[in-house]
Amino acid sequence: DEIQKAAGDELMSGSFVAAGKIVARLVRVGADSYASQLTTQAKQVKERPSQMVADIERIILAAGILVIPVGGLLYWQGMGGGMSVSEAIMSMVGAVIGMIPEGLYLLVTVALALSAMRLAKNKVLLHDMRSIEELARVDVLCVDKTGTITSDEMNVREVFDAAGATLEHAGVDEGFDGIELRDVEGGASVSAAVEGGRTLAVPARDADALILLARYVRTVPDSNATMNAVRDYLPETEPFENADVTPFSSKHKYSQVITEGKTFRLGAPEFILNESAMRESRQALEERAGAGMRVLAFAEVDGGETRALLFVAISNSIRDNAPETFEEFARQGVEVKVISGDNPLTVSKVAEEARIEGTERYVDASTLDTPEKIAEAVGAYTVFGRVKPEQKKQLVEALQATGKKVAMTGDGVNDILAMKKAECSIAMGTGSDAARQAAQVVLLDSDFSHMRQIVSEGRRDINNITRSATLFLYKNIFSLSMALFAIFGAFAYPLTPNQVSLISLFNIGLPAFLLTFEPNEKKQEGRFLSTVLIRAIPAALTSFIAIADLILFAELFDISVTDVGTASTYLLSAVGFLILLNLIQPPNRYRVAVFALCVVGFFACCGVLWQLFDIYSLSPRALVLCIVFALAEVGVLQFLSVVITWAYHQIRRK
Repeated sequence: DEIQKAAGDELMSGSFVAAGKIVARLVRVGADSYASQLTTQAKQVKERPSQMVADIERIILAAGILVIPVGGLLYWQGMGGGMSVSEAIMSMVGAVIGMIPEGLYLLVTVALALSAMRLAKNKVLLHDMRSIEELARVDVLCVDKTGTITSDEMNVREVFDAAGATLEHAGVDEGFDGIELRDVEGGASVSAAVEGGRTLAVPARDADALILLARYVRTVPDSNATMNAVRDYLPETEPFENADVTPFSSKHKYSQVITEGKTFRLGAPEFILNESAMRESRQALEERAGAGMRVLAFAEVDGGETRALLFVAISNSIRDNAPETFEEFARQGVEVKVISGDNPLTVSKVAEEARIEGTERYVDASTLDTPEKIAEAVGAYTVFGRVKPEQKKQLVEALQATGKKVAMTGDGVNDILAMKKAECSIAMGTGSDAARQAAQVVLLDSDFSHMRQIVSEGRRDINNITRSATLFLYKNIFSLSMALFAIFGAFAYPLTPNQVSLISLFNIGLPAFLLTFEPNEKKQEGRFLSTVLIRAIPAALTSFIAIADLILFAELFDISVTDVGTASTYLLSAVGFLILLNLIQPPNRYRVAVFALCVVGFFACCGVLWQLFDIYSLSPRALVLCIVFALAEVGVLQFLSVVITWAYHQIRRK
């Protein structure tokens, strides 16, 4: 919050100056400071993890809780069924290993850490891992004009009077060597000696205003890019003496100097000039705004009357890579909203040059004076001009109220409220310290094109980890179902720990690891956990049905326990490879190579390392049953996938 401070008031460390300068006395340092106390408290509070990490922790927590009673019941049932201690333990361990998603958390940590490293090499700083996932899920990207679409370097393009006439010296880029008053053809004027020996004269009426403007910008303490550009353009002169100065504030859109009984203001014309002054200069202002220039008005205020002295037209160049970046966001289905404090027409023209879609739909945010108008505007307009800091936050909240995830970029103090409210906040490296500290992502070199890589990295992590988690959860759900079936059916768990390890290696671990690092920019819809469950449950139920039926038929056809274990390994891996085949769609060389490597590796281990993984030759009857159930698994998996997906969508609609 912006809080007005007076001499003698206490400032908390971590405060920031919204406008002007300050001199303060430091009274508490180190552990005694307010910021240090907040840091100590923050260390005691666990950071809120990302949606994906939170869902994975729920999976691990559920597995950890279920393992204890299920494992105990399996051991008790085995001992009660006449097994030896070693046989009961083997049966229990086979089920427990299958229920634990070993390696999933490590896989997530490694994937996120590698993404952070790749981004750091490209001058992108992440304040937390959650930000990369949130940015990959965003539906709307809110950007400011200055510093984001345009470069942060500003240049004065023109100085003109109320009638729109350009001053003679305007547009001289070489700068001034000095300034002096002289008579030119009987009238006072300002003469500026320009490099190259030329001397340009300004008419007397505008000369006085130009001198006032030059003194004004030397008096106000503002050091933002706009004021620095004006100072660099105007000649050196002495500041006003004994002046009462009000620095520029994004809340009021102007700065003010009171000296010798006169009041001068510099800022947005709409906030300085009265109706008559605006009417007189409207055509000139619209012409400059239509050319994408930002216009500042320098005016004298006398009571309720305002007299425009001069206008300064400023512009930023469009960032070289901005058009490509915004076109890429459009292809990825991310909507862009431009939120700026400048004139809406100016912002619209700049956004159009940056190839942002829908820039012809712009609005002056000063007219949006109720929450209802703001809520209606976010759906109707792309460009918002004359936006105040508190309105930026309201616009973000209005977008979130429609169910959209919002990312907010900014570089100044006036962006902080909105940045903190958004799901993901991005700050430019050249922005204010306060903005960088409030942001989750900082573009250290202020290169907006890095946004594409951030989104790409986030989508790579979400898509690939979702794919890998499906493989892990498939085995976990099957193992739990089969363990409960074994407990209530009073028979031994069919798979040994070694057989489960073989499946974990080639159906889960190896493909999950290799596919996690593949580029994947598909936008992920829905929650992580629900997406994984919809894919894993049909496969787990298919394997459970096939292996449960195999166990029942084994008693009828007098098939040995060894044959049941080997056949169960084949049936469980068959569904695992069907899942993997579905997950690598659409296929490419890398995905096909991973799939082939896993299939070849599985059968190679079955043939060469059969003793290590407890894989034995099947009897003719066991082989026939295994082939029949394997073929049936294909149809059952397709049927269950359709049914469960349909049921999920029906539940969501309700």
